[in-house]
Amino acid sequence: MRIEQDATADVVKRLRRAEGQIRGVIAMLEDGRDCAEVVTQLAAVSKALDRAGFKIVASGLQQCLAADPDGEERKVSLDQMEKLFLSLA
Repeated sequence: MRIEQDATADVVKRLRRAEGQIRGVIAMLEDGRDCAEVVTQLAAVSKALDRAGFKIVASGLQQCLAADPDGEERKVSLDQMEKLFLSLA
C-alpha cells in the first residue's frame, strides 16, 4: 500500500510542524523552563504525531476499501488496518 501524494504532502507538513515543536521543547528544557510548559508542548507534539499517523492509516484504508479496477485482491486486509489504527492508540 502506498500513501497517496495528497496525503503524503499533508503528513510531511504535519511532521515538519512537529519537528519544529520538538526543537522548541529541547530549547525549553535547555533554558530551564517550567515543567508544566514543557509538558504542554510535549502533549502538542504527541498530538501532531498521532494526527500524522492517523492520516497515513486513513489514506491506506481508503485505498484498500476502494474497488480494485484490475480485480486483484486487496494487498492489506481490514485486520491489518485495524492493527495499524490500534498501534497509534
